[in-house]
Amino acid sequence: MNYNLIDKDDKRYIEYISNEKLISKETDAMDLIAACFENNTNLLIIHYETLSEDFFNLRTGLAGAILQKLVNYKIKVAIIIANEENLNDRFREMIIEANKRDDYRTFRNITDAENWILA
Repeated sequence: MNYNLIDKDDKRYIEYISNEKLISKETDAMDLIAACFENNTNLLIIHYETLSEDFFNLRTGLAGAILQKLVNYKIKVAIIIANEENLNDRFREMIIEANKRDDYRTFRNITDAENWILA
């Protein structure tokens, strides 16, 4: 699993960056959780490019299963999606609801994601 460990503002977070291994199944959530625990953090940033197409297809249930698992382990997640216009309507609806939560949200850029996750 490729990720960066970022130390900023006296906090630490994992930035998942792998273009080789997309997040494509529910068990990938456990790999993300393990990376967080191994590095003594509960903060995670995931980029759009690291997510499989199934993640954005709500019929697969993948997004819900992964996000719920991360929430259960109290991992705070920021997902960076620079161009939300390319997403299907159902996923955009989910984003609107998600952005009301305090455990995971989507952002258009790394700066906004970092500001939220480190707050």
